[in-house]
Amino acid sequence: MNMENVRNRLGANEALTVGDVAKRCGVKVSTLHFYESKGLIQSTRNTGNQRRYHKQVLRRVSLIKAAQKMGITLAEIKIQLDTLKGKTAPNQKDWQRLSSHWKESLNQRIQSMEKLRDYLTGCIGCGCLSMEACPLYNEDDKLADKGTGAVLIDLKGD
Repeated sequence: MNMENVRNRLGANEALTVGDVAKRCGVKVSTLHFYESKGLIQSTRNTGNQRRYHKQVLRRVSLIKAAQKMGITLAEIKIQLDTLKGKTAPNQKDWQRLSSHWKESLNQRIQSMEKLRDYLTGCIGCGCLSMEACPLYNEDDKLADKGTGAVLIDLKGD
């Protein structure tokens, strides 16, 4: 069944099958099952115990896929989707709020990645991996005050 047939057979209030949602969103059925197991989307069951989704799940799945493409983890997506207070799908105002939050998170990660890149450039050819001086392992020997133990890498500069 092609996408046009799926659209044509759906009434205004008719629920979507898992296959319909998968086709419309360009994801596998197993992806939808996984999202549901993680609490990212919800379905109901018909009398034959088959999953049925409200049409608004299409927007929710699209948001999840867009956020994942930006590098947002499913855990972070769930936290933000849980703020929708029972809404099945985000509206434009919700998206603006969610994307602003994620933009800040992405900016922080970009800064951390730039710092990592700059440190790697300084280490090329060095080979020492000094526990006391290496900015990747222990910038300014900050861990010395904490005693011996596992090496911690903290790119945030804390």
